[in-house]
Amino acid sequence: MSPDLIPLWIIAGYLLLLLCLGGVASRLFRGTSQDYMLASHSIGPFLLLMSVFGTTMTAFALVGSTGEAYREGIGVYGMLASSSGIVHSLCFFVIGIKLWSFGKRYGYRTQIQYFSDRLESRHIGLVLFPILVGLVIPYLLIGVISSGAVINGVTRGSFPVAFEQYNGGVPNWLASLVICVVVLIYVFFGGMRGTAWANTFQTIVFMLLGLVTFYVIAGKLGGQESFLANLRTASEAVSDAKLTRENIPPLKFATYMFVPLSVAMFPHLFQHWLTARSAESFKLPVVAHPIFIMIVWLPCVLVGVWATTELANIPPTVKPNVVLAFMVNKMAGKVLGGFLTAGVLAAIMSSLDSQFLCVGSMFTNDVVLRYAGHDRFTDKQVIMIARLFVVAVVALTFLLSLPEQPRVFTLGVWCFSGFSSLFPLVFAALYWRRLTAAGAYASVIAAITCWCWLFYQSDFAMNTEYTFAGMMPVATMLACSTVALVVVSLVTQPPSRATIEKFFPEQS
Repeated sequence: MSPDLIPLWIIAGYLLLLLCLGGVASRLFRGTSQDYMLASHSIGPFLLLMSVFGTTMTAFALVGSTGEAYREGIGVYGMLASSSGIVHSLCFFVIGIKLWSFGKRYGYRTQIQYFSDRLESRHIGLVLFPILVGLVIPYLLIGVISSGAVINGVTRGSFPVAFEQYNGGVPNWLASLVICVVVLIYVFFGGMRGTAWANTFQTIVFMLLGLVTFYVIAGKLGGQESFLANLRTASEAVSDAKLTRENIPPLKFATYMFVPLSVAMFPHLFQHWLTARSAESFKLPVVAHPIFIMIVWLPCVLVGVWATTELANIPPTVKPNVVLAFMVNKMAGKVLGGFLTAGVLAAIMSSLDSQFLCVGSMFTNDVVLRYAGHDRFTDKQVIMIARLFVVAVVALTFLLSLPEQPRVFTLGVWCFSGFSSLFPLVFAALYWRRLTAAGAYASVIAAITCWCWLFYQSDFAMNTEYTFAGMMPVATMLACSTVALVVVSLVTQPPSRATIEKFFPEQS
């Protein structure tokens, strides 16, 4: 076997192992739609931690953060990693547990089902469903694009004749297609239980191999005998501009803290919360999540910063999305490079599977069953509808990934900002009894209108440095959404007494 093909064979072996794991998990499938979508509310603390963390740590955190640190410097860690560790856990505690309790009590499977009851509005889904799916699609694109870039980067030079136009590596589109098919197979057959198991396995893989990547690259760059000496040597080679936040305006840096609020409205995270066996299962994720974020983000950001030095000697033609793959390919060698690439793919796929499944669940419950009637389909037919829509979403995402896209980090920030702009809706629904359906509609419309206008102003994310009044666009979106929600709710008729008693029993 040619040494150049070793990484490719290792990646293929990892994907085969993942399919086997999905096959084992699918054998535990209980054959019900409740089990397919929510694993029958049977997930304990450890699986919940690993599946929730694996879902939130996407290519945005690995490929995207490395590429952005390569451009902007060490300040990228403070912008998102530090705030995410705190804000994510706060959302799990303040939002996740209460949503889980309502889901368990009233049998909700999706966010829209909860909002329909809370707002006394049967048709809120007609507004929320296209918005949520529209925001999930870019999120999916992040993973699909990154998987293609990573595999192409680590296999460059392996096929100098066959794939000359792709720098001798596996074509991005072909690599992305294989990843989509693998994820589709174990989601199609295993449902949420297969997804939770796969996420747990993949989270362990990418965390362990991420640390190995960091150690190996630091050693190659530093060239010293001890690990600490290597860190010192590599860091001393970084320019002062990359070791400070001087490239990031203070107001922009401060308003980045609103971006992590997006987790409160992630539909796939809502679905993972509902899988919890009990409220006690949330304790471990709340405590351990910030620690896990540090373990993953810090090495990626440092590798991106080190890539700017003469020690790394990266050609100027290398794009930010490919920096991590390039460093791995150059510094780790073929065997270790293959394993480390598998770790990066693990992080990407642990997010794709949850998102594919949640979109299928939303379409089935919030569109088909709501408007066609729950009694019209058998439980097996409900599962098949969800599966077929998952296939359709996977195909659409792959096709959308083919044209040239903005940087992974930039695309991710816009996607997360859209979800963050809906945070006032879920927070008010849980804690403000005066919220009305009209206020909710106004908030959602204001949020998405503001998002679309700012997205247009940024030249559809092609302007990677775009800010509004010196702030991240998410700050303006949140302000518009909150004002619309409060003002319209106060001037419209409050919810019925029955709804207040149902969702605020301690206050009624």
